[in-house]
Amino acid sequence: MSDDTVGARRRRRARTLVVSGVALLTVGGGTAAAFGFGGATADKPADSTMPPGTDRVTRTTLTETADLDGTLGYGSVASVNVEGGGRITWLPAPGSTVERGKATCKVDEKPVVLLYGAVPMYRTLAPGVTGNDVEQFERNLVALGYQGFTVDKDFSSSTAAAVKSWQEDLGLTQTGTVTPEAVVYAPGPVRVTERKAEVGAPAGGPVLTYTGTTRQVSVDVELAKRGLVKTGAGVTVKLPDGSTVAGKVASVGRVAETSTDSDGKSDTATVEVIVAIADQKKLGSLEESPVTVTFVASQRKDVLTVPILALLALAEGGYGVQVVEGSSTRIVAVEIGMFAGGRVEVSGDGITADTVVGVPK
Repeated sequence: MSDDTVGARRRRRARTLVVSGVALLTVGGGTAAAFGFGGATADKPADSTMPPGTDRVTRTTLTETADLDGTLGYGSVASVNVEGGGRITWLPAPGSTVERGKATCKVDEKPVVLLYGAVPMYRTLAPGVTGNDVEQFERNLVALGYQGFTVDKDFSSSTAAAVKSWQEDLGLTQTGTVTPEAVVYAPGPVRVTERKAEVGAPAGGPVLTYTGTTRQVSVDVELAKRGLVKTGAGVTVKLPDGSTVAGKVASVGRVAETSTDSDGKSDTATVEVIVAIADQKKLGSLEESPVTVTFVASQRKDVLTVPILALLALAEGGYGVQVVEGSSTRIVAVEIGMFAGGRVEVSGDGITADTVVGVPK
């Protein structure tokens, strides 16, 4: 065999590609497909054939997101319960709003007034009574414009005088004391959802149900994904018409709930996450609707990235990219980081912003 024939075979072997066309990258528990279009040993000249296409190394922020189903609504439902006898003489219409100082219903034409607070009305307030419920009630009197007393935990004679003025304005007998059936507390304004009693019926038990007046999103998050959500974190809410509105995680449930299917089998345990929507106008007329909430799982700022398709699996292990320099190319080994949005974080010798890399068409 001639020397020329042996040399030709060696040159052909030197040009043989040693990188498979497809590599599977396992990252963060998931699998990302990296489609290489050819390659070579790192830091050695590649075949003289130019890649089918090119792209540039870009410095950017990579954000990995997770989309979860949610429900737009007015929050949890509560009820107004009326005791003490008498008959219901007035109820607000479903969909109406009741604010502080206004009637949630009337019994024997006497209003059951809505006040704001967390402590329920569980006893009669009169001079000599002390406690957190007294202070809560006095704060409401001040908010309604009544004065002449000190807001504290003591129901004083001055408080009783202000109560008489309040009762006079409501058209009630001026006793200076407040009985449990006269007041109902809620965190804020309420939106009536349903009447539970009829006008003329005896007063006893629930008379209506209500929610808050501000729309919010509820998301049942699996415990395995609990790390995605943090109180105060920003999210994006996608509405049924495709538009989006900014939201913020208002609360994350601490008690996991497990639902059961029709066969009585337990389903996945979840916690309830509430997302607040500041710009209520962007929600339009939507009241109850399925939505999609996008949470930010992780983020890498100011990093160099290439398209995932630019990655090549190297014969010696690891990954590289085909750097294009004029009419020549070379394979450069890179360290890979976060994957997001079809791109991957890379770093390596000579890899800078605007470096041209080969990609398949």
